[in-house]
Amino acid sequence: MNERSALRMLGETLPHAGDDAAVVDGQVVTTDMLHDTTDFPDGTTRYTAGWRAVGASLSDVAAMGADATSAVAVYAAPSFEDDDLREFVAGANDVCESVEAAYVGGDLDQHVEFTVATTALGETDDPVRRSGAEPGDAICVTGDLGRSAAGFRFFQRGQTEESAELLERANELFRFPPRVAAGEALAPVASSMMDSSDGLARSLHQLAEASGCGVDVDSTLVPIHAAVDDVATDAADRLELGAFFGEDFELVCTIPTEDVEAATAACPVPLTQIGEVTEADREDAQSLTMDGEPLPDRGYTHGEN
Repeated sequence: MNERSALRMLGETLPHAGDDAAVVDGQVVTTDMLHDTTDFPDGTTRYTAGWRAVGASLSDVAAMGADATSAVAVYAAPSFEDDDLREFVAGANDVCESVEAAYVGGDLDQHVEFTVATTALGETDDPVRRSGAEPGDAICVTGDLGRSAAGFRFFQRGQTEESAELLERANELFRFPPRVAAGEALAPVASSMMDSSDGLARSLHQLAEASGCGVDVDSTLVPIHAAVDDVATDAADRLELGAFFGEDFELVCTIPTEDVEAATAACPVPLTQIGEVTEADREDAQSLTMDGEPLPDRGYTHGEN
């Protein structure tokens, strides 16, 4: 089975599974694993790897509307190099500090491939789950999408052209800001929320499945990162990179329409309404559309990218 089928199967037997993080007695916990071949393109620095790996777990905490408190990581590699370890820890420390959390250590292991497993902790008394969206709610996203897709294209160009400048641009784009502060600001009004690590389209499918609803999205409203315009070949490619590539770690949420204005004012980063939650069509379990056409369930899947 693929990753999503496995997660769906596990969700049937694990009562705390199914959201971006588990919440037990007000404690939020989440874990992630990233691999050299699937998550870190050639040219990714160890500093960027540390930032990105730990940031991915902090993003899950953000998606629950929780306050991030700490993170740990398992660092596995064929050998331990002094500079690599120091740079990785520096990146992990810096991304934690950016959300006022603490990087508190982890474990080392030897492995045939550079691999990182991260865990982040947070606190909340009122988590925001994926299952609360209601018809009529506004669908909103933080920041802009396509940052990682543009970074990946810059990694490819940097390797081909042997350009240190392009590789630095790629690394910069891969060091995304976890939206912890935004998640906390949106938590009081969001009816559902998750991060967009699997891509906007797939995230909407997951949210709709959890909430038993449909969605209708206007592609012209989807905020696209400026770097995408530097790498996209045409308008269709631009939307592909913004809505379907994934690994953006922005927040996707639904908000009652009467609360959108207040949420926009409270959110510390731009918040954009891109569509509306709709009734689920019982004859069509998906009921997801973009510009009036079926929204493909396409995005990032471990083992397929």
